Amino acid sequence: MVALALLIIRVVIGLLFIGHGAQKLFGWFGGYGPRGTGGWMESIGMKPGVLMAVAAGLMELVGGAFFAAGLFTPVAAALIALTMLGAIVKVHGKNGLWVTANGYEYPLVVLVVVIGVAIAGAGDYSLDALIF
Repeated sequence: MVALALLIIRVVIGLLFIGHGAQKLFGWFGGYGPRGTGGWMESIGMKPGVLMAVAAGLMELVGGAFFAAGLFTPVAAALIALTMLGAIVKVHGKNGLWVTANGYEYPLVVLVVVIGVAIAGAGDYSLDALIF
């Protein structure tokens, strides 16, 4: 049952982060693409904005895909965790904890989940289990 639980967590978190990356990189799913996201990133002091948007988008897309597949899970978790740390520090931290005030509650939950999975391992239903 633990392997199934890890699979569910990995797939849901991973697919959502593929979507977040696609928003930044391609403008899909209501996203703004590199230019739009880059402009917003510049407005919060992350320069050069387009490069930062592409970097964050790649970290989310690749991290999400690897996390969902359970491939190089600690690396995938680190990519997602870094984007969540960035979100906490640059966007949500100043607003307090609760998401109702645009706080860091959601990025913190994701951060803890991906770190937990990285520590526990991807589980039996993963590419890591097949390869390593």
